[in-house]
Amino acid sequence: MVKWFWQRRETGRKLQLRSRDELSGANRVDFEELAPDIDTFLGQAAYLQLGFFETLSELIQTTPELAEKEALSRAAGAAFTKHEALVALIRERGAEPTRLMLPFREPLDAFRRATHGVRPEETMLSVHITAGMLDDFYLALSASYGDTGDRVARILQADAARQALVELIGETIASDPEWKSLLAMWGRRLVGDTLLIARAALRRATLGAADQEKVEPVFTELMAAHSRRMDAMGLAA
Repeated sequence: MVKWFWQRRETGRKLQLRSRDELSGANRVDFEELAPDIDTFLGQAAYLQLGFFETLSELIQTTPELAEKEALSRAAGAAFTKHEALVALIRERGAEPTRLMLPFREPLDAFRRATHGVRPEETMLSVHITAGMLDDFYLALSASYGDTGDRVARILQADAARQALVELIGETIASDPEWKSLLAMWGRRLVGDTLLIARAALRRATLGAADQEKVEPVFTELMAAHSRRMDAMGLAA
């Protein structure tokens, strides 16, 4: 059986995901050779948050129940707050946010379409899983950009209000046990597309053995965090 590079046995020196409580430079590991340039990093991160906001806003429009609309609005507002903070940081650096985000509009919109469920509950799970994985990945990348990276990390570490989505998904599962297997299957399908987006964010399209060894622990931890999110909802990863 073929194993992807994030599935291989861990060996040697590892690049670790940054702790969500740790912004000190003391524990950083050199990732600069694979990290994209700062403008690419900021443009991608900002457009991703805008995309999460758009998806959640669409869900609000199609959800009839007021309580669900309110829960979704909290998550949408948190994503938009992160987007605005990243846009402000881009402007502070003297760049135009639209120019930095535009190159990623097509691939990231395609990613949103690929991970948009047929049912609202699937789409809620998509946002919870994909946003969680990509926030973690961009948090890892942020260690490569000094003080600017620290500011991005703080933005990404802000409360995403996605617990509201988890609660709505939990209510759905409780209402009908068949949802559990359906959403578990959907959650597993999300992983491949999300890892491709993370992989495409790296500076080099093709990784040699040494580069793969550097990034392997990050993808291993992304998968571990994904499993924890699924387990917390009673879904099998």
